[in-house]
Amino acid sequence: MSSEKVLSSASASASASAPLASPHVDVCKGINGLDKVVLRDPRGSSAEVYLYGAHVTSWKNDHGEELLFVSSKAIFKPPKAIRGGIPICFPQFSNLGSLEQHGFARNRLWTIDTDPPPFSTTSSSKTFVDLILKPSEEDMKIWAHSFEFRLRVALGPGGDLLLTSRIRNTSVDGKPFSFTFAYHTYFSVSDISEVRVEGLETLDYLDNLQNRERFTEQGDAITFESEVDKIYLSTPTKIAILDHEKKRTFVLRKDGLPDAVVWNPWDKKAKAMVDFGDEEYKHMLCVEAAAVEKPITLKAGEEWKGRQELSAVPSSYCSGQLDPQKVLHGS
Repeated sequence: MSSEKVLSSASASASASAPLASPHVDVCKGINGLDKVVLRDPRGSSAEVYLYGAHVTSWKNDHGEELLFVSSKAIFKPPKAIRGGIPICFPQFSNLGSLEQHGFARNRLWTIDTDPPPFSTTSSSKTFVDLILKPSEEDMKIWAHSFEFRLRVALGPGGDLLLTSRIRNTSVDGKPFSFTFAYHTYFSVSDISEVRVEGLETLDYLDNLQNRERFTEQGDAITFESEVDKIYLSTPTKIAILDHEKKRTFVLRKDGLPDAVVWNPWDKKAKAMVDFGDEEYKHMLCVEAAAVEKPITLKAGEEWKGRQELSAVPSSYCSGQLDPQKVLHGS
């Protein structure tokens, strides 16, 4: 697929969805010649999405600061998934099923959707790209279900990053299917020991380090001093990730995704991963909008929608302490 051909598709996609807009959307070659879409907001923020995996690998604010973590050892070469950014876990999260880890959507080549169905959205974003994935014959052999997975990646006017997934059961024989899902977002942080997560306290979670045994979170905030791999259940629609050193707060808003996964591999697991630097665990944290505990079931013709919106704001201070309540509750 030539970059020229993709570029015309990107333009067609954008103009078909927003005929009055002139989106700042380019398609070019990325690492190892893989096609990527670059979104640029006039105010300076940007995002990059590889067609391989529909994988967001960069999100920068209007100062050009990178907000997502991608490993310096990430392997941009199929069939390996890209380490970092926002991998999409579908139709299976983790090893909760018979498929490969986190399913196959993250290591398939997606195409630009030049004629997406009408898109109801509250965002006024004019900078976006629509991507689509349909199962190949090989996919049908390992997961025998017909589907259309449409993903819109958009930059909001304030530099927010919006991902909206629409998954439709296109079965002609009336077969339903079930799936689990996650936006496996890797946030870039200054120092994991200076980070806290607000919005998940007192909730039940499944601990992946203890055979998914169920516990209840204790304490006022989640901080990090060792490996963590937890699936929080029935979570709020808004979660805050506070980076004390950078005086920055990430706000994750989600819809249609009741769970939230929190993961950091820490030192031993970091050293065991070939596509992850030994010390890089200090500079990343995964907080993932997900649907894991209760799989989503679609009957033939039904569609599911799951949305994630990320924003980065200066942290509020109160007596020298981060004040997440202003972020979480708008007070």
